[in-house]
Amino acid sequence: MFLSKRVQKIKPSPTLALDTKAKELQAQGINIISFGTGEPDFDTPSNIRQAAIEAINTGFTKYCPVSGTLELKKAIIKKFKEDNNLDYQPNEIIVSCGAKHSLYNIFQAILNEGDEVIIPSPYWVSYPDMALLAGAQPVFVKATDKNNFKVSPKSIENVITPKTKAIVINSPSNPTGTTWTLKELEEIAEVCLRHNLLIISDEIYEKLVYDNFKYVSIAQISKEIKERTLVVNGVSKAFAMTGWRIGYCAGNKDIIAAMTKIQSQSTSNPTSISIKATVEALNGPKEAMKNMVKEFKKRRDYIVKRLNAIEGINCLTPNGAFYVFPNISKLLGKKYNGVTVKTDSDLSNYLLDKARVAVVAGSAFGAPGYIRLSYATSMEKIEKGLDAIEKSLKAE
Repeated sequence: MFLSKRVQKIKPSPTLALDTKAKELQAQGINIISFGTGEPDFDTPSNIRQAAIEAINTGFTKYCPVSGTLELKKAIIKKFKEDNNLDYQPNEIIVSCGAKHSLYNIFQAILNEGDEVIIPSPYWVSYPDMALLAGAQPVFVKATDKNNFKVSPKSIENVITPKTKAIVINSPSNPTGTTWTLKELEEIAEVCLRHNLLIISDEIYEKLVYDNFKYVSIAQISKEIKERTLVVNGVSKAFAMTGWRIGYCAGNKDIIAAMTKIQSQSTSNPTSISIKATVEALNGPKEAMKNMVKEFKKRRDYIVKRLNAIEGINCLTPNGAFYVFPNISKLLGKKYNGVTVKTDSDLSNYLLDKARVAVVAGSAFGAPGYIRLSYATSMEKIEKGLDAIEKSLKAE
């Protein structure tokens, strides 16, 4: 075998694998309604697209500085100041090829062989594998819908060992849409200070919050917490720019310098054209984003109501992101259209094969007994998809 032990420890992204399967079926002429991937169905706003066109037409198509242009870093610094009341310098910012890339760089820069990283569960699918690729061990702290998918400070403290290096905080959360309040973050921050932990704060869904929820970054809590927090964000979700691949991280200048060194030996700089588009996204008008959030809220309210009307499904109303994470444990062990569904993965496969609807099994996120549905698709598709799900879940 010529493969490294490292690559044999990890698995492909389950969400992307599902999306690939759904698209393969669609290519065969089979109509699939997908609640799978976390990708807004809105077009990138026209002012952002125009900025990219201007970049091409004016020849801004060459290599850029590895960690991003000063122009973009200034726009990011301005965003942090205005939105989060956080002050950063250019050498405390790195721009990468998506927020996922920023997270990968962090794990590579801070983790050594045998280190441990605390990851609250349910978790985004890539956190554990990124830790494994860095030679570290993911340590999970589980939460359920009974506590709104939030881990307690005590449960975090219970798994801390001398090997624990960092904790991942994802608010709003993928897959649950859970958002953390200032008080809850302060309690976690206190544990991190006491045990000298780094904090990786994934804030990619920051702008997608509902019901007048006041978003707070854990880095805002104190100077001490800010110094040990690596804040990750990007433009993929809030500006419907998933394919543009721009994310960024703010934090300790030495860690940022290490991340830049790693990036210099992998991707080099982010795409120059996307950099110019992102400057416009951050500095330009935000009306399109606000309208998108309003539409997401309408979809969220509808999908939660419909799911809770299906016997055997219980779905919380999330405050953020564009996912719902219903508990489907009461559906398991039953037979539908001649198919016995024993696990959440069985249910996911059944819905794809019989209802022609794509959802992601909760097991992919460390939470068996749940499924994830993204409502980042049209209301028409949501209605049709839920009709198909409801029809297919008539137990024999």
